[in-house]
Amino acid sequence: MSSAREEILERIAATVGQPTAEAAAEHAYRRSGALDHEKRVELFCRRVGEYRSVVHRVDEADVATRISTVCGAREARRLVVPPGIPAAWRAAGVEFIDDDGLAALELDGLDGTVTGCTAAIAETGTIVLTAGPLEGRRALTLVPDLHICVVREPQIVQVLPQALAKIAADRLERRPITFISGPSATSDIELSRVEGVHGPRALVVLVVKESP
Repeated sequence: MSSAREEILERIAATVGQPTAEAAAEHAYRRSGALDHEKRVELFCRRVGEYRSVVHRVDEADVATRISTVCGAREARRLVVPPGIPAAWRAAGVEFIDDDGLAALELDGLDGTVTGCTAAIAETGTIVLTAGPLEGRRALTLVPDLHICVVREPQIVQVLPQALAKIAADRLERRPITFISGPSATSDIELSRVEGVHGPRALVVLVVKESP
């Protein structure tokens, strides 16, 4: 190391000083959260909404009704679904197409998709998909213009490390993992927002309440 560089680093160290134990603890990488269940769910709903997503808290028995309402408001009549979707989610008045390897052009001709998820992260408003039976392959949540995602309250964790720990505990690391924070959006060189370029234009999240 050159003497000039040593001098610069010494001056920086003298100016900054050593961090106190309190400062180090404050900036330590958190691997768990301290929020209780209700505050954690409220934080997730708020953060998801900040991404211009639509969020509804619903009871288990009302999932199909809410899906029907969302589809009616958006004139979405045909939805592709993964193979493990519960029969109770299949809303009346909506045609559900089971995915059997539909081509991208076929998916593009449909109005949207309904999936579950593996986990959700409250602090970032992020949904985690791992291509499970309730989620399907990645194309289902990238090509159609509308994604209705059902998130159960117990799936919501506070911070990212907790979601990664769940993925590891369930041995899902080798699956294709997708992190979704709101509908697809990007900006051009003039900072004009464009939605739907890299994924669905609209994300509707149904947060299913815990059964008493």
